[in-house]
Amino acid sequence: MSKMLVVDDEQSICWGLSQLGDSLGAEVVTAASAEQALEAVDRFRPEVVILDVRLPGMDGLSAMSRLRERIGEVPIIVITAYGDLDTAVSAVRNGAFEYIVKPFDLAKVEHVLARALRRVAPAPARGEEPTSPSGNLVGSSPGMQEVFRQIALAAGSDASVLIEGESGTGKELAARAIHRYSGRAAGPFVPVNVASLSSSLAESELFGHVRGAYTGAVNDSGGLLARADGGTLFLDEVAEIPLAVQVKLLRALEYGEIVPVGSETPVETNFRLVSATHQNLLERVEEGSFRHDLFFRLATFHIKIPPLRERASDIGELAQHLLAKLAVDQARPTLSSDALAELESRQWLGNVRELSNAIEHAVILARGGTIEPGHLPPPYVERLPSGTAGRGASLEEALADAVRRWTELQLAAEALPEQLYEQMLRTIEPSLFRAALEKYQGQYSVAARHLGMHRTTLRKKLELYGLIEG
Repeated sequence: MSKMLVVDDEQSICWGLSQLGDSLGAEVVTAASAEQALEAVDRFRPEVVILDVRLPGMDGLSAMSRLRERIGEVPIIVITAYGDLDTAVSAVRNGAFEYIVKPFDLAKVEHVLARALRRVAPAPARGEEPTSPSGNLVGSSPGMQEVFRQIALAAGSDASVLIEGESGTGKELAARAIHRYSGRAAGPFVPVNVASLSSSLAESELFGHVRGAYTGAVNDSGGLLARADGGTLFLDEVAEIPLAVQVKLLRALEYGEIVPVGSETPVETNFRLVSATHQNLLERVEEGSFRHDLFFRLATFHIKIPPLRERASDIGELAQHLLAKLAVDQARPTLSSDALAELESRQWLGNVRELSNAIEHAVILARGGTIEPGHLPPPYVERLPSGTAGRGASLEEALADAVRRWTELQLAAEALPEQLYEQMLRTIEPSLFRAALEKYQGQYSVAARHLGMHRTTLRKKLELYGLIEG
């Protein structure tokens, strides 16, 4: 008969796990503290341990090494209701067989426990304790606890990771955390927003080029993939990679080498790839705009970050975290209970990025005092086109949906329109330029730089739309 030790100060948890262990044919002993557990293992040699993190006296993570000194490398399943990213990483790096967040599903625990008792899976490799803070990833909801767990597991391997989530959920923060806790932490972290790359120069920017490869290539350039050698390459908006470049990226991942534009000599590079997208990549594969073989190379390990509306319990903690960041050189403003209730009631279509903007807006208006509901900006849901609110779409998705519906209406007209693309530009460009001019106080040269346009082109368009005098 297998032997199992359950260490938890909640009697109901001990009872439930004891019943589960009995059903699996294990002999179960319980302990309410780490100290009791250490005494118990001297007379009871368990083959698997279920250990809570937060215990009276010695905490569970500190007890792990003490337990291993006495009973060896037995599977230790860590459970917690208060974990953060540091806790998850520490548990995994200390050799936890599995990391489970309370409240847990008994079916999941049963599966993990049966696996541990059969010893069909090895524990993750151990390493040194991390010293870095959790960064800006904040949340104690079950959804974020699961994200922390997945980051910890991903950091312990060198596999490619695909992070999925809506815009503004913190995908780059998760990527940076994976790098920070990985064996490549001493190497570079190279973030690349694929959507911002010039379509004509994307290959050159990623893979580099040699002198004379094309007009304007006056010097050799190593490219972003070479720059990530020894570290982590983060490709944000990975769905936007052109098909021709996807082929070269696949080869780089398979053979660990790149060929700069204009060269026939491969260059070795060794980077870990973390990708992110707010789109459904499988749908892109089905429609033929994304290679299926590259998808499977990118998606060795999946992490799904939940939208903010699905973890409203994290909003208060996030708000306090954002307030602390804004109050570096001054007293932190306080958040009234009414303001917190208002924040928790919103849909946050822009997720944490929208919440951050709202908090900063409120801090400016409150001027160091208590933040009240009136200091908060109107929710974006009130500003979206009719029919787009309430669907859980990001702002980018809502805009794309509005353009699609507008196009369908135009194409459904009896008289088919001509120059529909130009008509669409005339419809949306004035709002785009007006917002940029307001942001930069009418300085069209500055606005042009941030819009990615030549100032002469912008000036002509502003004159066309009557936004400035000719």
